[in-house]
Amino acid sequence: MDTPSNIQIIEDRLEDALKVSMEIPEFENPYSKSEYEKRLIGVKNSILTAYINNKPIGFKIGYERIKDGSFYSWMGGVLPQYRKLKVASKLADYQETWAKENGYKSIHMKTRLKHQVMLSFSLKRNFIITDRIPKIPSEESRIVLEKSLTED
Repeated sequence: MDTPSNIQIIEDRLEDALKVSMEIPEFENPYSKSEYEKRLIGVKNSILTAYINNKPIGFKIGYERIKDGSFYSWMGGVLPQYRKLKVASKLADYQETWAKENGYKSIHMKTRLKHQVMLSFSLKRNFIITDRIPKIPSEESRIVLEKSLTED
């Protein structure tokens, strides 16, 4: 399915991104606004929100976590009824372009083993698994991934 041309990506709208976050069914305990603010204050960050007809439908947020030339893609999601529209791909493309333009050499991220759709999405986008952090139960284990931004 083609991405509708009416999907807009707008930067720096944390409130709208939070609204979407609260409606993502996979987020059992969504982060609070204060957690987002705590992680994003004082560091270079990217807050992206996807809209259709001015309705926020997806988001992707990342920040500079460690000063090693990498960007940390922290949180993101798309409302279930919009997932077949390639919104996540459009957000990821935007974030990767933004990161390159801001001098980052790679993007790091973590997901949980239970989020198989996210893991598959990331691997299809040329992320590689760099670490696994075991948890109990095992489906809560963290999968650490990285994508180089210097190769095309």
